[in-house]
Amino acid sequence: MYLVAYDGSRLANAALDRAAQFASATGHDVLAVAVIPDDSAYAVEAGWVPSREVFDQQTVVGELHETAVDIAPSASFQAVTVGRDPAPGNIVAELRTGRVETDATVIFVGSENAGRVVVPLVSVGGNVASDDDHDVHIVRHAPPEIHRRFPKSHFYLP
Repeated sequence: MYLVAYDGSRLANAALDRAAQFASATGHDVLAVAVIPDDSAYAVEAGWVPSREVFDQQTVVGELHETAVDIAPSASFQAVTVGRDPAPGNIVAELRTGRVETDATVIFVGSENAGRVVVPLVSVGGNVASDDDHDVHIVRHAPPEIHRRFPKSHFYLP
């Protein structure tokens, strides 16, 4: 099983695409795990909605699921909802729980800074990459076709 830390960002989309490619070659399954805080400010910062007033957690989950299936039709999708003001450690804990429950052998993370010598304290990717209980595939660049197919504004609600 390959687990993908999935938030719909360009790099997460690229990580999901990469996991699907690897899975196709190795016969593994792919699970995209989206950790969705019940926090409108977080949703705006993540690019899921244009303003706090239009945040609806279930709509965001639906949009993320739809995009994940579009990128990797054979992948499974799981949304985990968490409370307001989530610390990156809480999001990482949910991803680790998913890894243990699925016995995932590799976690795919899209992150510009995961695994570098200096890791920001707020980096989910960096915290996942620092865990030595599993292999991590870090995707730092999204191919141009990911940029074209899934622009950041894709998740903004009408």
